[in-house]
Amino acid sequence: MHEATRRTADHLNPALVGLLGTLGFGRVFVSAEGDRLVDAEGRSYLDLLAGFGAVPLGHNPPRLVEGLRTAATEGLPHLVHTGPPVRAASLAEALASRVPQLPVAMLSLSGSEAVESALKLARAATGRPGLLACELGFHGLGWGALSVLGVRRFREPLEPLLPGARFVPFGDADAVERALRDRDVAAFVVEPIQAEGGVRIPPPGYLARVAELCRRAGTLLVVDEVQTGLGRCGAFSVALADGVVPDVLVLGKALGGGLLPVSAALTTRALHERAFSGERFDLHGSTYGTYALGASVALEVLAAVDELGLAQRSTALGERLVLALRERLAGHPFVREVRGRGLLVGIELGATGARLVDRLAPGLVDTVAERAFGQWVAAELLEAGILVQPASQRWNVVRLEPPLTVDEGALLAAVDTIGEVLDRYRDLRTLLAALTARLGAQWWNGGEFR
Repeated sequence: MHEATRRTADHLNPALVGLLGTLGFGRVFVSAEGDRLVDAEGRSYLDLLAGFGAVPLGHNPPRLVEGLRTAATEGLPHLVHTGPPVRAASLAEALASRVPQLPVAMLSLSGSEAVESALKLARAATGRPGLLACELGFHGLGWGALSVLGVRRFREPLEPLLPGARFVPFGDADAVERALRDRDVAAFVVEPIQAEGGVRIPPPGYLARVAELCRRAGTLLVVDEVQTGLGRCGAFSVALADGVVPDVLVLGKALGGGLLPVSAALTTRALHERAFSGERFDLHGSTYGTYALGASVALEVLAAVDELGLAQRSTALGERLVLALRERLAGHPFVREVRGRGLLVGIELGATGARLVDRLAPGLVDTVAERAFGQWVAAELLEAGILVQPASQRWNVVRLEPPLTVDEGALLAAVDTIGEVLDRYRDLRTLLAALTARLGAQWWNGGEFR
């Protein structure tokens, strides 16, 4: 057993090691560069997960590493709270230049913290208690963010959470309209595309309509683009690209380039003053939120996304990827849909009606897909040298979310590997037999992590 595995099992996350070992999924990655990961056995993997979108420029990109080295030796004050933070102020200005409608940035470390910044702003600015979010929405695991996370299994063991949170189906503007009728909702928190919810894309015009509904009801629209922003889906912001200016735009993950934690909640000057002006200036803050190293890396990330044209590349390469996957997987009896925007793509697995078992027992097929098939495909792809994962809230959706700098040839070549893996399982009996054999072998060897 690798020392990192033992230490993780003993001191960090025993359950994770056990889960990874169940299907023999375990790898200890010891080095990374660009779109490649290398494990302790020297095996190389194409990374099509990119730290769940947190690695936009690839692993250890030279320009970020060099920028970080420079910032660390400049002698800047990294934590000063009795005067303007020089580098963080530059980051805030750079963000405002990209979203001039939202010129004030509340900086923090994680997406979860940025969401909580938005919730605090909404309650302080509106004086209302209610919060509205979407089923299957994912906004982080902090206490406030968890309160608007639309997955019951995450919330129930920890309740009571923040009072006043309600949930509506994603993509259903009529449900939002009904929920806002009492005019007691401070904020509606929504992702433009649900990444963890299965790469779900709402109907055309959905964001524009809910923005208008929120405006009429006096509710702040908080758009969480922690996973979809910064070029991932073909634009700095999906909402802005679709003509919607939210009251708060949340960014994170990619903003730190995979090297340091950085996040931001962008808002208007009027809302920020209404919430935090005068004697309320210290109602919100974060000790490390304005630290110079994080701001330096984030500035370099923003510059790289612009200079390399990564948003445009994401659009073009994402369209090619979706088309190639649809062509390669056409007619597969367990592939329902390939969908995505930019370099956030999902392959949904489940009953399609193509086989007799689908028609006789579609629930059985869907249960197998939701409980095991996505993870099984991910495990088989790992053994073929490709790292992917199912969406965390929809295990039947295999998610592709590579670095925005991923090698085009390697990415498109991965389509054939994905097709080859799925071609092994064109009937339920073969899939169940393979799963049973693997689980049995792993039980016999004690769930060996390998």
